[in-house]
Amino acid sequence: MTALPRLFVLASAPAHEIFEPHAAWVTFFVLLLLCIAVLPLVVEHWWEHNSNKAIVAGLLSLPVAVYYLLNSPIALVHPILEYFSFIVLLWSLYTISGGIVLRGSLAGTPRVNTALLAIGAVIANIFGTTGAAMLLIRPLLRMNEKRQNKKHIVIFFIFLVANIGGCLTPLGDPPLFLGYLRGVPFTWTLSLAPIWLPTALILLAIFYFWDRKAFAAEAPEVRSASNGNEPLSIAGSINFLFIVGVLAATIISSQLQHIVEATGLGWPEGSPYRELIMISMGLLSMKFTAKALRTENRFNFAAITEVAVLFAGIFVTMVPALALLGIHGAELGVSSPAQFFWATGTLSSFLDNAPTYLVFATTATSVAHVNDIRELAASDAGRVLLKAVSVGAVFMGANTYIGPAPNFMVKVIADTAKERRVKMPSFFGYMLYSVGILVPVFILVTLVAFVLLRSYL
Repeated sequence: MTALPRLFVLASAPAHEIFEPHAAWVTFFVLLLLCIAVLPLVVEHWWEHNSNKAIVAGLLSLPVAVYYLLNSPIALVHPILEYFSFIVLLWSLYTISGGIVLRGSLAGTPRVNTALLAIGAVIANIFGTTGAAMLLIRPLLRMNEKRQNKKHIVIFFIFLVANIGGCLTPLGDPPLFLGYLRGVPFTWTLSLAPIWLPTALILLAIFYFWDRKAFAAEAPEVRSASNGNEPLSIAGSINFLFIVGVLAATIISSQLQHIVEATGLGWPEGSPYRELIMISMGLLSMKFTAKALRTENRFNFAAITEVAVLFAGIFVTMVPALALLGIHGAELGVSSPAQFFWATGTLSSFLDNAPTYLVFATTATSVAHVNDIRELAASDAGRVLLKAVSVGAVFMGANTYIGPAPNFMVKVIADTAKERRVKMPSFFGYMLYSVGILVPVFILVTLVAFVLLRSYL
């Protein structure tokens, strides 16, 4: 057995004890977040090189890795495998979507931009937020390349397509997929539609009026320009087959496990066959997509490399923080749906929202007096709590660049798209937008969904 499958088997073994780290070890995670936020402001050109990002991530994650290797090596196995699955999924979707070219003469008017964001929010439930974001960000940049004031367009794209859109199916966002794997019915997330739809419509309305004002301030030649008379078309459509392959591998992997176990074929639990299929889909995309299409898309691996480097450090340094949450989460005094919504959402803004979802969903089982997440989704007392956890994890990942990975990938692509480059705000600059736009919307969601109408959810 090779090293990687051996790790997967080790991860599936039951833990004999829970290791509680000292709270001081969370410092390295905080320092890494500060570096991501501050270094682009103070040493911008130095920070542009992925090798320098790797140095920072490595220096801050190494002490944490050594600490766990000396005290609880098994606690590092899950983060390593989660990172492997995480980056393979992102790489495959990034590579495949980079071979799809949306052609046409669409100009970046407020109506067209709003329609594209709405479409992206819907298809995020089918292709996942990562797939939808990687598929649409380049056409969005191309449509608006003549505009000067366009930073807000990418910011709302992150809000709606990379986060809030993927709320209706387990395919949409990793936290919901984890819930599905833990027994939540596949169609259960459709019950989040009464929260998802008004939230998306409010943000689309805000964006439309914002973009209309920004568009009116553009030069007359920009406002009157079209991008030509080329009809809408899609090139590289074979890549949709490879996206379906990635999604199929994600959906059926857990089902295949049960089938193989029942037939006695000896498929080890936790084996990385899902990831191998995803890698195969990415390699097939590179093989069967004409290089000219990727050139037309200005495709390169800079964005996914940057994400891989920084999130390697994030996955290691956040281990102590997640461990402490898992041990002491029930002591936080969170009991109402509104509290679960904000607690899950706030931490999902800075930590990986998938394990944060599991921490608070598990905490909710004790509040609702049920045995597991499956029963939580089915019980009258627990259903609204799980909805609050689900919506908090998905929605509030949009609050920072380092919430879900698509946020950072979209930022990097917008920042590095050559002549279509958009000067994105800094870490804290982005948070000014999220606090000013999203937080009031989330307060409204809290009052309506989790206070006034909680008994109807």
